[in-house]
Amino acid sequence: MNSKKDEPKVNYQQVDVVIVGGGTAGCMAAVYIKEANPELKVLILEKADIRRSGCLASGMNAINAYINPGETPESFTRYVRYDAMGLIREDLVQSGGERLNEVVAKVESWGLPILKDENGKYKPRGRWNIKINGESLKPILAQAVADAGVKVLNRVNAVDYLVKDQQVCGVVGFGVRDGVCHVVSAKAVICCTGGASGVYRPNNPGLAAHKMWYPPFNTGAGYAMGIRAGAEFTSLEMRFIALRTKDSICPTGTLALGFGARQLNSEGEQFMKEKYAHLGGEGAPTCMRVYGPTKEVKEGRGPCYLDTKHLSAEQVHKLKEAYLDMYPGVVLQWAANEFDPAKEPVEICGTEPYIMGGHCQAGYWIDKGRRTTLKGLYAAGDVAGGYPYKFVSGCWAEGAIAAETVVKDLPELPAVEVTAEKLQQLIAYIYRPLLRYRDGLDGITAAEMEERLQKIMDEYAGGIKTYYEYNQAGLEIARSELAKLQRQSEYLVAEDYHQLMNCHEVLDRIDVARQLVEHLAYRKETRWPGFQTRSDYPEKDDFNWLKFVNSVKDPETRVIQIIERPYEQFLPGERYLPR
Repeated sequence: MNSKKDEPKVNYQQVDVVIVGGGTAGCMAAVYIKEANPELKVLILEKADIRRSGCLASGMNAINAYINPGETPESFTRYVRYDAMGLIREDLVQSGGERLNEVVAKVESWGLPILKDENGKYKPRGRWNIKINGESLKPILAQAVADAGVKVLNRVNAVDYLVKDQQVCGVVGFGVRDGVCHVVSAKAVICCTGGASGVYRPNNPGLAAHKMWYPPFNTGAGYAMGIRAGAEFTSLEMRFIALRTKDSICPTGTLALGFGARQLNSEGEQFMKEKYAHLGGEGAPTCMRVYGPTKEVKEGRGPCYLDTKHLSAEQVHKLKEAYLDMYPGVVLQWAANEFDPAKEPVEICGTEPYIMGGHCQAGYWIDKGRRTTLKGLYAAGDVAGGYPYKFVSGCWAEGAIAAETVVKDLPELPAVEVTAEKLQQLIAYIYRPLLRYRDGLDGITAAEMEERLQKIMDEYAGGIKTYYEYNQAGLEIARSELAKLQRQSEYLVAEDYHQLMNCHEVLDRIDVARQLVEHLAYRKETRWPGFQTRSDYPEKDDFNWLKFVNSVKDPETRVIQIIERPYEQFLPGERYLPR
């Protein structure tokens, strides 16, 4: 952009609330704001298209967090604490649990089909689940957003927050199809971008690398923007590693909960029941469910399977129907390979680690109102920390809570704007890889940098290659190599706007990876075997480590500070304001 005609077109907008990410939580937050005050100007920035974006892009066949008859928000909180090995923000979990049934009923009123028995009661699937026909979940949410009068900017990649004096006052990004720079000023920003995939080397190589469980387009942008702005984060070290079907990386809960499939090793042993009873057996915390088969493979008793050979032809048909509501790829794979789950067990594996606050609790450190530590910035869904076992309905609940807090806070939030000089610096940062290419300078592609990042994390920070285990020596190498990688990032080049998006995705992943490594290094215990396994500190240590490991990166010095937060301070009924 050496001449005026090369400069990007800039679109300036002023709204009351901008929501970054039009996924599960973002859609619900937008609707709740407009219901509370229809006069407010609400804008959603979405990198893809809101009708088929985020974790629900291809649908769901169950709501995995619901207060079924006989349960309460309190019993739900106790279960989540058990599943998270004793460490959660109980205030956040219970406040979310109190809203689960409300938000599910709301989405049902918008048209979500929920399966019911002959008495009109929801059909449960396990203790906390109910069955749905959710293939069209995302279009249903998108239509609710449109009906509420919320403006949506699709195909816009958010790059950074606008920040002045530790107050977030908007977002800047660019159109991934047309390159237009979007500068959105707002009194409040709600981050709903989801978690981070692609930080580690994935299961499948080459052209199949993006055949993963967590959406490949969830690249940690919301985390990275907050990291660069100086927000406080929690529990990044509680990574999520999903137990999934081999190759297709398809969810296994449908097989285990819906169709009674049991885990077997290559010797035919029901190893979770027979060897891991002391850890809870088949009812073990979620982290143990991937730890068990990973250990079996490591010790030479793999591959491992989910045994489906007890299924009748009718049950196989129903199984395929269930997967068509959320993961049709596995049905196509079975058909292409003439695979019959009634005749062969389904092979399983662990995925690469993901950083997320829905299944686990990695994310922004927030209060009960879902305020972050930066004024004007709120977080909901997978990007918000402290509240695991959220799933779809918990993200809806959190979006609703954040929306209500924003509406209450807006009158007290001062209107601030960044300087023109700061804005020009941000715009120059956005288009730098494109300028390098247009100026004919040599450089590194996003794909090359991503491959290097994933190799570092896989080998030194507990990836698939090391059976998710890591130690201090490896983390020191990861620290050094990631620092080099970040220095080299100024040489990224992009031929077009899609590659420019890829460049910012890998930049975000590097910021997340560096913060993650500090968390992994600081917690000197193994609290979540499988998810967070330290070979040099293999035991859980409640006496010293029943506490939250948090971090803040100084926006000026770029030094990452680790902060310990006590567990006892955040029990239900307490109100913790991080500011």
